[in-house]
Amino acid sequence: MTQILGPSFKLVEEIDVSQLAEAGGFGSRTRPLLVKGALRNWPAQQNWSFDKLAQLRNKDGSEPTRKFQNGLVEQGETQERPLLPIAPYLRELATLASQPVSEDAGLLPNRQRRQLQAGEEFHLNWAHMQSFTPHRNYLAQWSILEDFPQLRSDFDIRSLWPGWRWTWESVFIGPANTHTGLHRDVPNNWFCQARGVKEFVMFPPSEEAYMNPSDKYDWGATLSSINIARFNEHPEQLQALERAKGLYVRVEEGDALFIPKGTWHAVVSLAPSISLAVFGLTAKEILLSGVPTATKDLLHNMHLYRWGHCICHKHLA
Repeated sequence: MTQILGPSFKLVEEIDVSQLAEAGGFGSRTRPLLVKGALRNWPAQQNWSFDKLAQLRNKDGSEPTRKFQNGLVEQGETQERPLLPIAPYLRELATLASQPVSEDAGLLPNRQRRQLQAGEEFHLNWAHMQSFTPHRNYLAQWSILEDFPQLRSDFDIRSLWPGWRWTWESVFIGPANTHTGLHRDVPNNWFCQARGVKEFVMFPPSEEAYMNPSDKYDWGATLSSINIARFNEHPEQLQALERAKGLYVRVEEGDALFIPKGTWHAVVSLAPSISLAVFGLTAKEILLSGVPTATKDLLHNMHLYRWGHCICHKHLA
C-alpha cells in the first residue's frame, strides 16, 4: 500500500526581536511571522510561570476556578466543561514542566528542523499524534487579563503591533500532548509563548478548498472537520490534503507568532505550556468583520443561527 504523506510544508519566516527594528518594524503583513525572543525583556518572561500564576487570588482571597475544556471542541459532540480550581492544576503542570522535551518529539523533530534550508519543502510525522490521550483537561480561552488586570502590563504588545486596535486576550494553559483542531480566526492574532513549546500547522487562505469547513458554530472562528490526530483512522482525510501547501513553525518559550486573519492553523503542545493569544481589530476591521461576527453571535444566542450545533452550549439528545 502506498504511504500517504499528506500536504507539503515550508518553514514560517522568522526574525530575532533584536533585528526587527533594523528591518523596519513589523509593518503590514498577510503572512505569518515568528519573532524569536519577543518576550525576552517583557515582565511576562519572569512573572508568567506555573508556580506564580498558581498564587493568583480573587479579590475575596479565594482561589479562582474556571471551566476547563475536555476534548476537542472542533470535532464530535460538545462536551460538558468541568469547573475546576486552577491552582492545583498549575502546580501539577509545574512538576511536569521540569522534564526536558526530546529532540525526537513532535510532528517535525528538532534535529530534522535544524537541517532544513529556507524554502525547502518537507512532510510531517503525523504518527506523533496517535500517542495523544483524548479528553484531557485543558484551560483554554481564559480571559485572564480581564479577571486580573494587573497582569496586563506584563505584555508589551504595542512594541510588536503599533497603531490603534480593539484587542482582547485569551490564555491557553495545558500539558504536553494536547492540541487544538484545525480552524481559522476572524481577527489577526499575536500568539505569545510564555512557557513551554508548541508546534503550529498552518495553511494560508489560498488553501481554503482543502480545509473542509464545518458548520459547527464557534464565535469568531470557522472550524474544520479534519481531525489531525486521527489520520490513522481516516487516511482519506490525509489523502485529500495532499495537494495543500502548508507552513510549519515551532514556537519556543519567549517567542511570539503573528497569525494573519483567515489563516487555518492547528496547535500541538510538546511541553506543558502557558500561551497568551492577543486578538485585534482595526476600526475598519471592526466594521467589516467585527459587526457581522457580533450579529451572528446575537442570532445564535436567540436560537436563530446554528443553535444546537456549536461549541458553546451542551445539547442533550
